[in-house]
Amino acid sequence: TEPGPICMLESCADPSGVESIRRRVDISVNKHGSRVVAIVAHHDCAGNPVDKQEQLQQLAGSMRTVQDWGYGVQVVGLWVDENWTVHQVDFD
Repeated sequence: TEPGPICMLESCADPSGVESIRRRVDISVNKHGSRVVAIVAHHDCAGNPVDKQEQLQQLAGSMRTVQDWGYGVQVVGLWVDENWTVHQVDFD
């Protein structure tokens, strides 16, 4: 987990933070056999205090970033709304 990961992976890219996330994904996929990586954005995020539309744009970019790492896993984007309901978000 990471506070505001979609910002870190997309528009606020801090190379050391991105590498930290990548190392954790690598361990999850290659050592623990994970086949799905979920990237989650949520309402009222303290780590990334921007509106929903910007978060969804960052989420799409984050998903592309993780897919580009080439792990061959399914990358899922999730939005958690103000009622704590989880919605899968599909981007074309």
